[in-house]
Amino acid sequence: MTSAAERKMQFLYTLRSKGVTDSRTMTAMEKIDRGAFVRGLFAKRAYEDMPLPIACGQTISQPSVVGLMTQALNVQPRDKVLEVGTGSGYQAAVLSQLARRVYTVDRFSRLVREAQEVFDTLGIVNITAFAADGSHGLPDQAPFDRIIVTAAAEDPPGPLLAQLRVGGIMVVPVGQSDTVQSLIKVTRLEKGFDYEELRSVRFVPLLEGIGQE
Repeated sequence: MTSAAERKMQFLYTLRSKGVTDSRTMTAMEKIDRGAFVRGLFAKRAYEDMPLPIACGQTISQPSVVGLMTQALNVQPRDKVLEVGTGSGYQAAVLSQLARRVYTVDRFSRLVREAQEVFDTLGIVNITAFAADGSHGLPDQAPFDRIIVTAAAEDPPGPLLAQLRVGGIMVVPVGQSDTVQSLIKVTRLEKGFDYEELRSVRFVPLLEGIGQE
């Protein structure tokens, strides 16, 4: 039987082999146990590099994608981060190791509630989780130094771009939900935005409104 230490070593090796090379990102992902965020039948597959189903018809992203998005976000220790799409809470937990404060929002209150339970269990205190329509961001807390969107929009959402600080970075999957999407890194400039295409991805669509559970 594979030991926990061997699983962790294989997990980290896979991340590196997929291009996650930033040392701070790797340290954060080593500290946060993905297994704490995967329940039920799929718990035994928590350390495989694959997306897994969670409640409310959503998924927990594969670890390499979490790592690559986190790496692209380039979070600094004083940053205030907004995550749209709490899901299992795994991505927010990784970000919590890098940022001063993480605000995370999801349209499903059940996912927010269950993620908060895991944050409490792990003793993570710098995440604030909300059940709300994430497509509108959190205007009351704006501006943000970093914004990460874990659901695909047809275009980078205007309300979120407006809540990004000058010099800030947003990472968002863009494209139709039934096709392969592109992961885009958006940097807000003094005048306008700079867009960089990172890689192909596949995410659930970004939907407006509050989800029915």
